[in-house]
Parts: sequence; structure tokens; C-alpha cells
Amino acid sequence: MEEYKSRKCVVFLSDFGTVDGAVSAMHAVADEVDETLRLEDLTHEIPQFNIWEASYRLIQALTYWKKGTVFVCVVDPGVGSDRKSVVALTKSGHYIVTPDNGTLTHVASEIGIVALREIEEAVNRLKDSQASYTFHGRDVYAYTAARLASGIISFEDVGAELDPASAVKLDLIPATVENGEVSGNIDILDARYGSLWSNIPKNLIEKAGIGYGDMVDVKISYKGCIVFGCPLRFCRNFTEVSMGEPLVYINSLLNVGIALNQGNFADVWHIRTGEGWKLKIKKH
Repeated sequence: MEEYKSRKCVVFLSDFGTVDGAVSAMHAVADEVDETLRLEDLTHEIPQFNIWEASYRLIQALTYWKKGTVFVCVVDPGVGSDRKSVVALTKSGHYIVTPDNGTLTHVASEIGIVALREIEEAVNRLKDSQASYTFHGRDVYAYTAARLASGIISFEDVGAELDPASAVKLDLIPATVENGEVSGNIDILDARYGSLWSNIPKNLIEKAGIGYGDMVDVKISYKGCIVFGCPLRFCRNFTEVSMGEPLVYINSLLNVGIALNQGNFADVWHIRTGEGWKLKIKKH
């Protein structure tokens, strides 16, 4: 296994929001460990308890950060239970401090995890926090991440080694094409605009014989029940349809997206993302 030296940078992701002091408390713990650390935030606006979205937002940003960056990913509806607390080393050379509850799903699938260790809380826990069971983001994850990033502990000092394949995974089904029909997941929303982002890459659309300007049959289902079915135009940009009209396009990750020109597709059709949400596209 190739070794990666952690760098003095910690990036935080959570569902805490910023209306109270939770995020500030995590920063404060890291700052107390080493005031020379660079502390950054990926987002704290993950919908409450949405492990799937935490997993996706992590993969969306992680590889743009330099090797050795330490991430704290805390969306933890099982906090205080017997779920494990872990640190993962990715094939890209990044560290992720997180509960083992599915937040590593997209990273494991798209990048790979080369090593996984369970946090030994008897050593890697904020002093005098043992009586607290519901804020591991502050007491365990921020503290451990800061110590790792600062070099106070090594990756081996985190705790016992685990099999990387044992990390909890959500149901992530790869995109496929068969008989001209492309199928995939609705992974996430372009949150500010309500566009749907799928895991269907542009090359599968091309393989299905679909080109810009074509009308395509779109079916969106949740746990097998169709919630949207309509022919839409496959466009290069939003202005190729009238205001308020839906379209299929290729997003900034070069995957298929569905949008409403100057509107919110997800809200209008009450569509969400994650496990159970499927998209099928076929030339009309």
C-alpha cells in the first residue's frame, strides 16, 4: 500500500446547518489541537439524516483537494449506537473520518478505499467528553481528524485495521444500456435549481444512439412506481426550450441531467434522489 502523508488541512461536511454552534465547535476542537491547521467547509447543508447525499457530495469535491487532505464527514443518525467510527484512506490519497454507515459508498465505488481503520476512542477522543454520546462530530471526528492532519498521530495510530471491503455500502446500481434504453440512478439534485443529476454518463447516451435535438422518452420511478413519464428534448443548453419547459442535458460532471428552464424540476414533479429513484431514457 502506498503511504500518503496527511497535510495540515481539514475539510468538514455535515447535516448540521449553520444556525447554531455545532460547526463552530468542530472547528474550535481542531483549532485547539493545532492552531496552524487550515480548516475548510465542504457543506453543512446536507438534508438531515441523508447519508446518500453526504456520500455523493463527498465524491463530488474530494478529488479536487490535494492528496493528504483530511475530510470529516458527519451525517450520523445512528450516533451513540454500535455503528463503527472509522478513518478511510482512499486510492487517491485522501483521508475520510466518518461513521461507517454508508457515507463511503460513492468513494469506494468510484475511487476505491485502500485501507480502513476503526477509531480507538479510548485514545482518539476529546478529553472529558466520555459522558457525551450524541456529538461524535466534535468529540471524536474533529479531534481525530485534527490530530491526523497535524501529524500528532499516524494513520496506524487511529485504531485497529479493518477490511476495506467491510465498509457499509448503500445500494449503488451502475448505469447500463440495453436494447437502446439507458438506465441509472437519480443520484442528487443540483440543489439551488432543482435539476436532477443522474449517474448515466454521456457515452452511454451516445451508445444508445441519442444525439442533441432528439426527443427521448423519459421515465422516472421510485421503488418501481413511475412518477414521471414524458418525451423530452435532449439539449446542449437550457435556452433550446421555452421558459418553463423541461429538457434532458449533460451536466458539468458529463452525466445526464433533467431540468426545467428557469424552474425547479424536482419541486414541480415532487422528485427526490438516492436509493430507489431510477431513471430510464430511450430515443422517442
